[in-house]
Parts: sequence; structure tokens; C-alpha cells
Amino acid sequence: MASPCEVLIECKQDALAQDLIALAQQEANRIEQKFSRYRDDNIIYQINQGGETIAVDPETARLLDFAQHCYDLSEGWFDVTSGILRRAWDFSQHGSIPAQQEIEKLLPHIGWDKVTWDSPNLTLPEGMEIDLGGIGKEYAVDSTLTLLKSKTDNSFMINYGGDCSATGPMADGSSWMTGIENPNRPGDATAVIQLKNGALATSGDVFKFIRHEGIRYGHILNPKTGWPNPGSPLSVTVAAATCTEAGILSTLAMMQGKDAEQFLDQQDIRYWCYR
Repeated sequence: MASPCEVLIECKQDALAQDLIALAQQEANRIEQKFSRYRDDNIIYQINQGGETIAVDPETARLLDFAQHCYDLSEGWFDVTSGILRRAWDFSQHGSIPAQQEIEKLLPHIGWDKVTWDSPNLTLPEGMEIDLGGIGKEYAVDSTLTLLKSKTDNSFMINYGGDCSATGPMADGSSWMTGIENPNRPGDATAVIQLKNGALATSGDVFKFIRHEGIRYGHILNPKTGWPNPGSPLSVTVAAATCTEAGILSTLAMMQGKDAEQFLDQQDIRYWCYR
């Protein structure tokens, strides 16, 4: 979930602005430490030991409720138990295509419907894992925004690695400016968006993919098959009321493959889809 943390704020008091920026960084770090699957000292590690019932705190319960909602809404396409597919897929510079046998060994350990979730109690079968990385960064944006709104009436925009949210226009009524990276030319903006209120989130495989025998395999995997869906866009950016909502829609659009635009049109939202 770790991403560059940027807060843009209009504030005549420099000390207050610096305090708010520091508070945002603390909140981002807190969420990273609490929900990262890479640590062995947090609630995710406890859950992933499997086989025992774990009573989770209210914040974790809210995220698990949202994960279940996404699973139900997407008919199983968005599944926080699918992270174990990383054991078969390596999207590093020297990664290669896994054998079907490797994937088939993992598929029985994927499926939110196999988890017993009766808030606040969670029981994860042995061999399964929870990975909240698919919603963690967007949740961090929304959580930080709520925290800072309780501290100031000034307008501001939060940007965590390209996922951002604004509380309102700048003092002179103008918009905050943010760019969408061109997936065909990383580092260049293909569009500049004027954001006054609401959130943007981007999903894509610009940096994490494998090209094998002329076929591009992106890192967003179908939990039902263990493979990327063919024909996925390079990136999808969605505008929504919250960053969490924008993030789940952009991810689901990526998973639609060649039907991404059709899926997005059905949601009646503003989006930018690049192939």
C-alpha cells in the first residue's frame, strides 16, 4: 500500500499547513502498518495464520464488510483472498508465465465464500490468506481526508500515488489540477483533470506485466481462473464521490478485459480508459 503522500492545502498559516501535512503522513503510515501483508506484527498477519477465529477491531471489520460487499457486487471477480496467486505469478523484471499446474494448486484456496465472517469474528481456513492491498491505498486517501476535515475548514487535495480526493475548490474558486499518466509513455501526462470536489483512482498494469510470445499479461488477475483476463486496458481512471468507490470501479473495469468500456458506461460515471 505504500505510495508517495502528497497533500496540497490552501492555508495562510504555514505552521498549520505543515501540521496537517504531517498528520496526513502519520495516517498513511498507520494504515500501511496496520493492513500491509508484508508485516508480521499486524492484524492481517494474525488472520492469515488460518484455522482460528479472530475477533477484529471496528476499523478492520468495516474493511472486511466492504470486501464482502465488493465480492458480492462483482459476483466474485473482486476477491481479497486471491492474493496468494502471487506464489505463481512473478511480475518482476525477470518474471515468467506460470504453469497451469501451479495455478490449479492455488485455486482451491481462493474464495471469500469459504471464509466465515460474522462481524467482528473472522475464521479463515488454513492455506488461505487475506490481502487488502486492492482497497488499501484508496481507503488511506478517504481516511486521511476525513481526519484532516476534522482539523481544518481550508480546502485541500490528497494525492497518494495518483489516487486523490479534494474537499472543495481552491479559495479563488479554481480547481486543483492533476494529471493522468500516459500508459504508452510513462512519466508523461495524457490528460490534465480539473478537480474541485470528489475523488479519482487509477488501476492499470503499466509497470507490472509480463510479455510472453507476443501476449501481454497484466498483474490484475481473475480470481476464478488465476489468469489475467484477455484484452484488458492499459489503465482505467474513474471519478467518484470517494476514492474507495473510484478504486473498486477502476479495478473491476480492468477485469472486464475487452468489455471494460461497456462496463464503465453502465455505471454512469466519468472515466478515462486507455489501451
